[in-house]
Amino acid sequence: MKRFSLVIVLLAIFALVILFLSIALHNTLYRPEPPARELAREQRLAPVGGVFAGETGRAAALAAQAAAAAEPAVTAAFDGSLDGQLIYERACASCHISGAGGAPLMVASEWVGRIEQGMDTLVANAINGIGAMPPRGGRMDLTDEQIEVSVAFMIDMLD
Repeated sequence: MKRFSLVIVLLAIFALVILFLSIALHNTLYRPEPPARELAREQRLAPVGGVFAGETGRAAALAAQAAAAAEPAVTAAFDGSLDGQLIYERACASCHISGAGGAPLMVASEWVGRIEQGMDTLVANAINGIGAMPPRGGRMDLTDEQIEVSVAFMIDMLD
């Protein structure tokens, strides 16, 4: 009976050691979600339109249409921002963090052979698309200058 009790106690201690080890390991592997992915989720879940009912609803709908017509149309993404980090986080990170469609991850070893082709080739590939990557990364509202600064930011991240 003593040996059986001793075996049970040792198994319980072993289970606790494994439990604490797994908790410690899990805490070291936690990575916060990138802000670009959070923003994309919010945009995806945003309501598409509103419901206007009755006479007051009609007035609100007409006021909303007038306000939309009065706003100047923004043709460039992100209000024309040339902040490479902002553009990367909102347009590029979703694929280059996960490697979706064979996109190279933001690790220097995955960009060997690409960087050597030169900045002009990298920007041209980003503008025209390459492999599974669509032209302009799927964001047709990005300007050439915005793509250039985002590619430069990505290359700087690799150093």
